[in-house]
Order: sequence, then structure tokens, then C-alpha cells
Amino acid sequence: MSDAVFAPVRAEPTYRKVASAISARIIDRTLERGTALPSELVLAQQFGVNRSTVREALRELESGGLIARARGTKRMVVAAPGGDALADRVSQALVLSDVTVAQVWEALMVLEPPAAHAAAERRSAPDMERIDAAVARFARERDDPALAMAGIAAFFSAIADAAQNPVLALAQAPALQVLISSLALLLDRIPQARQRVQDAQEHIARAIRAGDAPLARLWMERHIRDFRRGFVLADIDLDYRVSIHGER
Repeated sequence: MSDAVFAPVRAEPTYRKVASAISARIIDRTLERGTALPSELVLAQQFGVNRSTVREALRELESGGLIARARGTKRMVVAAPGGDALADRVSQALVLSDVTVAQVWEALMVLEPPAAHAAAERRSAPDMERIDAAVARFARERDDPALAMAGIAAFFSAIADAAQNPVLALAQAPALQVLISSLALLLDRIPQARQRVQDAQEHIARAIRAGDAPLARLWMERHIRDFRRGFVLADIDLDYRVSIHGER
């Protein structure tokens, strides 16, 4: 045969093999969250490697959020990656994948109405307090671009948490991160959009407080559709590639 069937095998550093072995035990829950890992010396003996190799493996796992240093000690314990860290990584992947404003908007149309519906059915008193606080925050800070964006993100985050479905919250956060610069541009070009956002937030919060799930879903659908209309009115190209932290 003239064409090669197999590609060369890539040699993997030993520390990465150690990290993979430990992460496999974390992911299959052999090592549960909060479990202290053996010391570097013991791990080195178990794996048959140098302590420096174990140290590098632990550093990689720590940077990935799978382990963390226990308070007041040098021992590492099993952890779970924080939502913010996961959102940062996924949002970076979205940017590098040349995702557009329109595509992120479509994703929010899929995520947000069901989240509002579930929040109306499942919200607790603390959940409702957080939603109300987010609404009040946007109303108070809407004229400051940076604070207004933070207020919008806080509102959607509060609703996702009230839905009591962590999958929704984890999926929502990176989408908001990459759409936020476009929303800032929208509010800057169409000042009256601030009042429309505030009105929609109040209607959604009122429906959730009343436990009216269909109405909460309906108002959220209107709210997300309004963003798309705003993009068009603000002359924001829906095929624009999204960015992070306001960079365009």
C-alpha cells in the first residue's frame, strides 16, 4: 500500500500519564470530592516515578480545577471545577471556533425560556430574593455600560440557579460571556433599549414569583427575541464573530 494507514504514536510525558490516572479515578468517583490525596512521596512510590513528576501532575490537575489545596495544609483534596472557570474555558473555545452573534442568540433562545419556566415551578424564597436583587440592580445601574452588562448577566444567572438545573447554568454562562460585548454595543447605540430590558426583567420576575411557568417562558421568549431586534436596529452584524471582555 502506498498510503500510510497509521500515524506515529505521540509520546506522552510521564507526568501527564500520572495526571490522567488520577483524573480517571476522580471522574469515576473512586476518589470523591473532598477526599485527600496521598502525599507526593506516597504517590511517587505508587506510580514508580520521581516526586518531581508527581508534583507536575498535581500542578496540572490543580490548574484544571480537579484538585485544590486543603486550607491550612499542603495536602491536595479532590475538588470540582468552579462554574466561572468552566465558563471562561468554554467561552474561549467559542471565540476560537468563530461563533457568531446570531448563533449565540439562537442558543439563548433554546436555553432561557425553559430556564424561566423551570424557575417559576421550582424557585425557593432565596432564589426569588436573588432574582429581585438582580432586577433592582439593573434598574439602579443601567446607565453605566459595564454595570448594566453585569446586571444583565446577574439576572440570567439568578434565573438559571432558580431552575435548579446545573446543566442550564453551566451552558448559559459562557454564552453570556461572549455575547456581552454585543449587548453593550446595543445599549450604547439604542439608549431606549435599557427601559425595554428593565420592563422585561420585571415581567419575568413577576411571573416567576407568581409561579406562572407558561407566562415566565413567554416573557423570556419575548425578551430574547427583543435582543435580536435590537441588534438589527443597532446595525450590529449578526454574522459578527463574538468576542470576550468587550474586544471586537
